[in-house]
Amino acid sequence: MMDGGRGMLVCDCAGGVPLDGAALGAACGAGGAVTVHHQLCRSQLDRFEAALGHAGGAPLLVACTQEAPLFREIAADVAPDTALGFVNIREKAGWSDEGAQALPKIAALLAEAALPIPPTGALTLSSGGVCLVYGSDDRALEAGRRLAKHLDVTVLLTTAREVAPPPVLDVALFRGRIRKAAGWIGAFDIVVDDYAPALPSARGALAFEPPRQGATARCDLILDLTGGPPLFPAHGRRDGYRRADPGNPAQVADALLDLIDLVGEFEKPLFVDYKPDLCAHSRSRKTGCSRCLEVCPTGAITPNGDAVALDPHVCAGCGSCASVCPTGAATYALPPAATLYDRLRTLLTTFDKAGGAKAAANKTGKSAPALLIHDPRHGEEMIGLIARHGRGLPARVIPFAVNEVTQTGFDLFALALAYGCTQVRVLTGPENAGETAGLAAQIGLAEAAFSGLGYGSGRVAVIESRDPDAVEAALWDLPAVAPHRAASFLAMGAKRAVTMLALRHLHSVAPATTGAATVEVLPLPPGAPFGRVAVDVAGCTLCLSCVGACPTGALLDNADKPTLSFAQDACVQCGLCKATCPEKVITLVPELDFRDRARGAVVVKEEEPFCCVSCGKPFATQSSIEKIVTVLAGKHWMFATPEAANRIRMCEDCRVQDQFTQGGAPFALGEPRVTRTTDDDLRERAEAERNAAADPGKPHHH
Repeated sequence: MMDGGRGMLVCDCAGGVPLDGAALGAACGAGGAVTVHHQLCRSQLDRFEAALGHAGGAPLLVACTQEAPLFREIAADVAPDTALGFVNIREKAGWSDEGAQALPKIAALLAEAALPIPPTGALTLSSGGVCLVYGSDDRALEAGRRLAKHLDVTVLLTTAREVAPPPVLDVALFRGRIRKAAGWIGAFDIVVDDYAPALPSARGALAFEPPRQGATARCDLILDLTGGPPLFPAHGRRDGYRRADPGNPAQVADALLDLIDLVGEFEKPLFVDYKPDLCAHSRSRKTGCSRCLEVCPTGAITPNGDAVALDPHVCAGCGSCASVCPTGAATYALPPAATLYDRLRTLLTTFDKAGGAKAAANKTGKSAPALLIHDPRHGEEMIGLIARHGRGLPARVIPFAVNEVTQTGFDLFALALAYGCTQVRVLTGPENAGETAGLAAQIGLAEAAFSGLGYGSGRVAVIESRDPDAVEAALWDLPAVAPHRAASFLAMGAKRAVTMLALRHLHSVAPATTGAATVEVLPLPPGAPFGRVAVDVAGCTLCLSCVGACPTGALLDNADKPTLSFAQDACVQCGLCKATCPEKVITLVPELDFRDRARGAVVVKEEEPFCCVSCGKPFATQSSIEKIVTVLAGKHWMFATPEAANRIRMCEDCRVQDQFTQGGAPFALGEPRVTRTTDDDLRERAEAERNAAADPGKPHHH
């Protein structure tokens, strides 16, 4: 029984994997020696059935992946409620030239496999089997007729090319060229130019009705046999879209078989958990961070106001967005980052406790662990070929499977080194072609940080090869590196917090810190998501536009006093503050600051508020008023006189009052006009009549 209450069955595969049951039990925390079976899948199969009965519904871990279908079949009959897990200790550890030294790695693999993996959300997609076959000649027509036995097929030909009409028109046949295509399995939308139905009266070659432009249609599946450019970026990852070389019958046959199965309802994992409120893409129509937009191969991410929009239907799960996202707005969910961190910690701490790094005490680094990050497809295949036909994996090289190698980033690399790894290698394959830009940027960041701390170059690198011999050579030729003290802290919190936790440990044990000079501030290359903002204090007017634009809270104000503060731990170098600043006094400085002052907010500039010269109310900052007076006083017609310029120093209430009361001012109204009434007319007439009566010889105007 392992930690966590999970049962465990171990088999040495007919003696092919050297195992010490007592040592393995102690390393795994099994509470005693582990029973080592020899043919669990054959002559000792009854022991597996007995273990199912004793499990009582508790999870059961079997150290064999090759015979997993057999074990699942038996468990379905004997104990259907028992959750089975499988781990490969044969190809990943035991089948190696150093298999005798691989027990610490076997214990680490078992401990990692025993961890629970939380479920992942899914998206339901539905396909009714409406298929468009898009081609240019009779090969597309023939493929469409084959698919028509299973799917609802329409054939669209870009040109006729003297294609002979079929004797029986058993598929809908059209001519046209796809101008635009969008969507996913079950919901493809296309726009077709030169669209024309086939004429049933055609004799020697296909003929079509007069064409029209901009025809629209919807289908569930698309088979592209044009041999031209694909309709979608990263087309190999677009669910429901199959593209094959029409001159390669094997590719065409594979595509036909794939499409036949794509009818019904399917569950697609929600690969990325996206939180728009953490996104630093834009503020006030000014663009800041665009890292995810630059690396997404499928076009699933698009700008959406201040944030971005991620379409889960189009997302293929490469994880590049999560790898490069500096704020944690996009995180990989298959599994969540916390689960990945826990797996890594369990793997490496178990390896260490089982004695895997003891030989490293001689400072040669020959037994210090190295991490091999791989995916379940190309990576598992390479490891299997190396184990079966080569030297196998070195005892110190620990494989670490992730859903996509492109989901890994600086946080995982830093954590791996903090937990004791001396090197990290990422194994990429042909399926990652065109998708490794984000991974390369993250490795470049790791290279700058680790080499700057004194760990040297080459700590993290990519192994890009389809040749198992080349992969094997790269792993066996890893240079010996002096080990460092490993950490055992729990990686808790968001990605950025975990990264800084790992980096601070690496800083505390780094070779650079053992010399006379201590690396307190480490410069980073431009574009790094760590750093500070340098403010020209003399030119800053404390308008605080940067505070309103900052999406992470790195720039702060004070409600009681004009103050600009900066918290470096929160800065992701998105550049929104620089783009927003009206004074252009902000500069981005990418760096890692390991001093205590970088962990909290520090005051960049503060001053007393400016008080109204009329009423004494504080209403602005000293710097901003002085700047406005310098720019406008005596230079603008509204503030040409000293009296008018003085209004700049008044609050909004006093400024308006002064404009309406000061004589000669543009808004001055003078003496108010008296309203004239009928009584006024009558009074003036009576007065005129009295005057006339008093002096009859004097002319009077009436």
